Amino acid sequence: MHKTNHYIYTHKPVHIYTDRGRPVMADISKAATEVYAQTRTLQVWRSLLNWLTFFFQIFVQIVRGTPSVASLINYSSSSSSASFKPLPDVEFPESSQPATFSAASVHIPTAVADYDCSAKLTVVLDLDETLVCAYETSSLPDSVRKQATDAGLTWFELECIASEKEYDGKPKINYVTVFERPGLHEFLAQLSKFADLVLFTAGLEGYAKPLVDRIDAENRFSRRFYRPSTTSTEYREHVKDLSFVSKDFCRIVIVDNNPFSFLLQPVNGIPCIPFTAGQPRDDQLLEVLLPLLKQLSEQRDVRPVLYERFRMPEWFQKHGIPVSNSTS
Repeated sequence: MHKTNHYIYTHKPVHIYTDRGRPVMADISKAATEVYAQTRTLQVWRSLLNWLTFFFQIFVQIVRGTPSVASLINYSSSSSSASFKPLPDVEFPESSQPATFSAASVHIPTAVADYDCSAKLTVVLDLDETLVCAYETSSLPDSVRKQATDAGLTWFELECIASEKEYDGKPKINYVTVFERPGLHEFLAQLSKFADLVLFTAGLEGYAKPLVDRIDAENRFSRRFYRPSTTSTEYREHVKDLSFVSKDFCRIVIVDNNPFSFLLQPVNGIPCIPFTAGQPRDDQLLEVLLPLLKQLSEQRDVRPVLYERFRMPEWFQKHGIPVSNSTS
């Protein structure tokens, strides 16, 4: 906030005389009035400039990242930590981040001896901000849709049944605009060749089911799990317990933009960069995730590889969640 200069005038004028003895009070008053007027004009222009700057900053924020439907209509779980930046575009050494805790402090069970190399890897995929991003249509700026369209991003509009009812008791319908992450269909097609695909979302079924029906017309997901299948813990809600999917933790991974989703099995988790419509040239699915999942499909036990790469138990410890409560 800018501080302004205030001119205070008393009731008793101060008479100033020149060397000729003639008072010049009128000239001084006139000069003061002119200075005051100029100052007020400057204040008005500064205020106008501040308001224009303020609105421009809001406009930039809207263009860069309009809040997704996950936060607007409360269909998804809480977002991931802003300081957590997994899976960069370039490959990084496994030891690029020094571990705070030793590997010996993390208990990773030994892989089973009767490993079946023909069995597919089970890949559990999150939905919102991992495979797609969705926005409430009524609040989506045209500039965001135009930017995504110009960049070649695929999008569609969808009617979803909300959890609340209309005043007459009928189901409330929400209209959302869904943007597909670049390479989505190719990613699912290639991944299904060597993995069993499972959808696990914290979204409600009324929203997620029609969306997944649209992006998975080929029925590549063998199973789907919605919010009622998530688990609440003392640290986070909507945690995705992989024991609902499989009892074999050697050959299962979960891909999610929110690392707290796999809090119960941190050494099975793959944190991915969140996807938004403001990042239309994203290449995470085909260039980063697909090669990693292909590599994991050839492992007897995925947990040692994922632990060495992401050190997720240590990450949870740094966020106040003990390893004893977060390991498989």
